[in-house]
Amino acid sequence: MRYHIRDIKLADKGKKRIEWAKAEMPLLNLIREEFRKKKPLKGLRISACLHVTSETAILMQTLKAAGAIPYLCASNPLSTQDDVAASLVRHQGLSVFAIRGEDKRTYYQHIRNVLSIGPQITMDDGADLVATVHRSPFTVYRSIIGGTEETTTGVVRLKVLADKGILRYPIIAVNDAKTKRFFDNRYGTGQSTIDGILRATNRLLAGSNFVVCGYGWCGRGIAMRARGMGAKVIVTEVDPLKALEASMDGYQVMPLIEAARIGEIFVTASGNINLIDREHFRIMKDGAIVANAGHFNVEVNIPALERMAKKKRRVKGLIDQYLLPKGKRINLLGEGRLVNLACAEGHPPTVMDMSFANQALSVEYLARMKGRLQKRVYPVPAEIDERIARLKLKSLGIRIDRLTKEQEKYLKSWELGT
Repeated sequence: MRYHIRDIKLADKGKKRIEWAKAEMPLLNLIREEFRKKKPLKGLRISACLHVTSETAILMQTLKAAGAIPYLCASNPLSTQDDVAASLVRHQGLSVFAIRGEDKRTYYQHIRNVLSIGPQITMDDGADLVATVHRSPFTVYRSIIGGTEETTTGVVRLKVLADKGILRYPIIAVNDAKTKRFFDNRYGTGQSTIDGILRATNRLLAGSNFVVCGYGWCGRGIAMRARGMGAKVIVTEVDPLKALEASMDGYQVMPLIEAARIGEIFVTASGNINLIDREHFRIMKDGAIVANAGHFNVEVNIPALERMAKKKRRVKGLIDQYLLPKGKRINLLGEGRLVNLACAEGHPPTVMDMSFANQALSVEYLARMKGRLQKRVYPVPAEIDERIARLKLKSLGIRIDRLTKEQEKYLKSWELGT
């Protein structure tokens, strides 16, 4: 076992945190018991680059129970829970390479550490691990039979590789599973983003002008939760269909340059670069709060803000305050990184239960399909998606109707009409 963590003495604290999450993740608990008996991943080497949180710890326990040998590193420098990393090392005997606040050099060294095992499966969140594989010699990836990707940003990067014909092995886009995207991205990101903003600032949202940049599934969830707290939500978009949807959902829709003049809290959730830029900072109100809910810290043009500022200071926690000419202050949360993980604890375990159930079952699928998949990005098989939905309903004590034989026959026929 090898590891690089902050402090092994934090392990007992991390164990309690993991136990708390475990109680809210019944799907993974069921899958883990099934895996423990069948050992479908016996001897499989897995390199995982994920947020090192209590929920991820449950996924790692599940993979280990299946017989796999997982190595774990962080997919974001500010998302690691150091006590969880310590517990995984001490209590689970896993190799973990993650330190909250690690610099870029250490971050990529940790990725290389998990790749040093010659993985057969990769698990990624943002595609930094897969990108590192693609920049590496053949010896690094020759053993890989497949991988999974957890987030929208990563899937976009991987589809670019596939479209250019240079993707080196098949990837399952876990992010695009209905039981992931509809729930994790919407309800998980929605709640945890608001949680991060409130923990960092202790601001009252009711009555505030709250600007959501991007109306994908994450943006929908953030807007929904902000409105639920009484904020006056403004949505900015470049996609006419999403903009129309936001309008019909009851939000104000306008260009960001207009929203910048009246907004008090800004959250980016687009997956694209420099959404909030120099021209927006210049006209924002004094005291504006800026946060990012996208995977990478590129959605807010931080270098431009640094150049514009006369002074920068850490006012509290993870709030960096930039003093612009004429005394205007712009407050950036979590260094522009994922605000829900930098300033809070990320998604609730109840929703991560479905996301990581997709991860576990997709890895099992890749192991079963070894050598039979092409080098492209695949959706999560529909039967896995449906199985997870049914198991989640069962764990919540919810029953639903089933089609009668007559109804099944009708849906397969064409003869009956008016």
